[in-house]
Amino acid sequence: MLSPATNCSLFAKAELKATLTMRLSLCVLLVTLALCCYEANAKACPALMSEARSLFLEPESFYKINLVKFLPRQELIEASLKVKKWVDLMPFEDRAKLYNVAKALQSQCNS
Repeated sequence: MLSPATNCSLFAKAELKATLTMRLSLCVLLVTLALCCYEANAKACPALMSEARSLFLEPESFYKINLVKFLPRQELIEASLKVKKWVDLMPFEDRAKLYNVAKALQSQCNS
């Protein structure tokens, strides 16, 4: 049977090895993405902007239809609808301003 000090030492070595392996895996992933996906860009997809418009400007029923496009789990739909209810408490003018900011960010990302 190993002493507690030896167990701690073995655990520390295993933890260090796991940490180094994860760091190496992350580096390999990033290099692979850089080499294989160099054509990728930051364009906002139309579905995301449609969902944002629906969140800020449209009634809850339209927002729910937009959410279903992403095929989320039921608890995610319920959480998103709670957020929508809080957003709807804001004055419409403020919600329109927030949507305009999202559109401006999209146009900057897509240019």
